[in-house]
Amino acid sequence: MAKGTQMQLSGRQKAAILLITLGPEVSAQVFKHLREEEIEQLTLEIANVRKVDHIEKESILSEFHQICVAQEYLTQGGITYAKEILEKALGSQKANDILNRLTATLQVRPFDFARKAEPTQILNFIQNENSQTIALVLSYLAPEQSSAVLSSLPTEKQADVARRIALMDSTSPDVIAQVERVLEQKLSSTVTQDYTNAGGIEAIVQILNGVDRGTERTILDSLEIQDPELAEEIKKRMFVFEDIVNLDNRSIQRIIRDVESPDLQLALKVASEEVRDAIFRNMSKRMAETFREEMEYMGPVRLRDVEEAQTRIVATIRRLEESGEIIIARGGGDDIIV
Repeated sequence: MAKGTQMQLSGRQKAAILLITLGPEVSAQVFKHLREEEIEQLTLEIANVRKVDHIEKESILSEFHQICVAQEYLTQGGITYAKEILEKALGSQKANDILNRLTATLQVRPFDFARKAEPTQILNFIQNENSQTIALVLSYLAPEQSSAVLSSLPTEKQADVARRIALMDSTSPDVIAQVERVLEQKLSSTVTQDYTNAGGIEAIVQILNGVDRGTERTILDSLEIQDPELAEEIKKRMFVFEDIVNLDNRSIQRIIRDVESPDLQLALKVASEEVRDAIFRNMSKRMAETFREEMEYMGPVRLRDVEEAQTRIVATIRRLEESGEIIIARGGGDDIIV
């Protein structure tokens, strides 16, 4: 295979060729440290490899060696030290390429220990930290973990942490390393560094999409006071229960079929007339009448129960959107073509 072709290989393809080159015994040891889905993906790639020429193998081995050396420098002295050494040895452009490739190839992220912990455990070791530190940690966790932690923080702290996540851009690896060292001591875990960006509006949107309705409202209300423009931008990218009125009739009908009737009755108990009308006009006349009657017979309900029902319905709507079964028009000029 020509050199130009080798440069077009994906990271997974290169990993497969590397394992073939290293041999079955070494590859078996590598597999012990991988997740099941990673093993499956690499096995498929290895099976698809027919022939690897000498030049290609040498190139991939050289790239792997450079990444290992760079990782060692990072471990010894951080990003600044690694970059300085690599620049002296290989030049500025090559050094940057290797460091960027290191992140893309190894997929190493900070706070890996926290992503394996329960949200309650995470809460225990970060709840007394300052808002910026909490925001940094939550930016690197899975959205469902961050949602649970954010919901459990004191109300007065939730909006501040959410705002800091939304406004976060890139963070110095040295700062990340300092935070990690402190948190490592609390969990007695070993973690590695990461040099990718985290945080931002999309991160906080994913987190808020997973919190309970009361927490979501508290945070957004507080943000509207602290930073109205930021709050508006976040809301544009989110879907809340009241946004049902912005959906097309076909999508609303699909939602009615997929959600539990008791949840929908609860959710509509305190919904605006506009939301109720959007739902009822997409039901048959008989179904709408039945719904109204059952809502009347329901009597007083707890606000918490209503909010939980609305949260479950919104989760269903987001799932339908992710699977492409309905389309949600977002702020920012999304056009829907029927």
